[in-house]
Amino acid sequence: MALPRFFFLLLWLELFLFIQSHAAIDYAQALTKSLLFFEGQRSGKLPANQRVKWRGDSALKDGSDAGVDLTGGYYDAGDNVKFGFPYAFTITTLAWGIIEFEKQLATKNELGHAMEALKWGTDYLIKAHTSPNVLYIEVGDGDSDHDCWMRPEDMTTPRTSYKVDASHPGSDVAGETSAAFAAASIAFRRSNPQYADVLLTHAKQLFHFANDHRGVYQQSIPVAGKFYSSSGFDDEFQWAAVWLFHATYDKTYSDYLANFGSTGGVRSLFSWDDKWVGVQSIVTKLKIQKKLNPQNELWSKYESEMVQFICPVIQKGKNNVKMSPGGMLWWQPWNNFQYTTAAMLVIAAYSDHLASVQTNLMCDSTTVTPGELIKFARSQVDYILGANPKGMSYMVGFGSKYPVKFHHRGASLPSIKTNPRLIACKDGFNYFRSDRPNPNVQDGAVVGGPDANDQFDDNRSNYQQSEGPTVNTAPLVGLLARLAV
Repeated sequence: MALPRFFFLLLWLELFLFIQSHAAIDYAQALTKSLLFFEGQRSGKLPANQRVKWRGDSALKDGSDAGVDLTGGYYDAGDNVKFGFPYAFTITTLAWGIIEFEKQLATKNELGHAMEALKWGTDYLIKAHTSPNVLYIEVGDGDSDHDCWMRPEDMTTPRTSYKVDASHPGSDVAGETSAAFAAASIAFRRSNPQYADVLLTHAKQLFHFANDHRGVYQQSIPVAGKFYSSSGFDDEFQWAAVWLFHATYDKTYSDYLANFGSTGGVRSLFSWDDKWVGVQSIVTKLKIQKKLNPQNELWSKYESEMVQFICPVIQKGKNNVKMSPGGMLWWQPWNNFQYTTAAMLVIAAYSDHLASVQTNLMCDSTTVTPGELIKFARSQVDYILGANPKGMSYMVGFGSKYPVKFHHRGASLPSIKTNPRLIACKDGFNYFRSDRPNPNVQDGAVVGGPDANDQFDDNRSNYQQSEGPTVNTAPLVGLLARLAV
């Protein structure tokens, strides 16, 4: 039986709306909002130039239980805890995007804000690294924090400080924090060389601490591992080493990589817990730039393994990453977009490195140009920003339709500026359960995203889909600058 004409008209209308939403995406505006996000996540005493006005000072006594100053930094997601492991990865990927796309950030007049976001993050890490073999890796307790629904400005929950040290090692978190310091030192090298030197000193000390005192951090600090458990530290060792080599070109670190005994193998994702693709990417960049000894065939092995990650992601491999009917890469039900944004940063950076030497990517016998790599990265960013079957932007505050009840304490409760009275621990759940939109817009937060069939439930209780951690937005900053030019 022939299908009714109006059916085809509806199909054409949906296609037209999809194309229109795709064409109308303003990457520069998304870039601005991605940096506002970090201001909205700030902990501590807010600066005079704070642009997110619904936030106030918070957690001004962090570290006092241990006799140290641990104020500042960023809250992890929709909660009020500072988790050091994903925090450091946030700083590393933020710095990486600035390094790769500094010119594009400057062109869009956002380099200054990006550097401010980075420095707010590294200033806290400097405080947290109180001596060569001591690193504070968490402030606040996840269980007690999650038992309450409170604005950060109101917190009455415990602000316990947790550290790793020589007797209680955390090679993974120390290695990741070393990488963050090293990457940030590169980003600051031209504009603030003295600060870059400080960052590099911390990076070197933490690299030695991670190597000399080995252990996964949740064995030392079980409370931290309940929320962000580490699967091992070999990748963090290499992640720190490759960034230190990138920052110094000291052969000590390239020799460390060459003698390590593993290049990571072919990975299926890139995340705060699995840095191997990042290691392979930076090694490949340095290989292309001829910073590594071309006689050592090991560097080509890193690149080959990275290529075997990229090809299935861009749907040119043998076992491609699953895609939703609407064209979204699909890894996991819980916070899927964290893997998307991290992978797209890798692909965009590699595209530009290939272009710099006028080379293409080969996926088996298929040639993929640098332009095609960028086009694919753009398609995934476009999906996040609204070019999807629901026509919804999954970046809060961007576009005309976005999650308005996303899982975030500060955004879902009245601003301290408009309602200064204490909203107690359990009283906040009245707002959590409300059907009303959040009273505050946390611009730039990228939520976990829809399910494998492009379905999304805009609901505060749906934390798997509707929470927006810092690891989601950080890789997007540089990438959005690249797409905006």
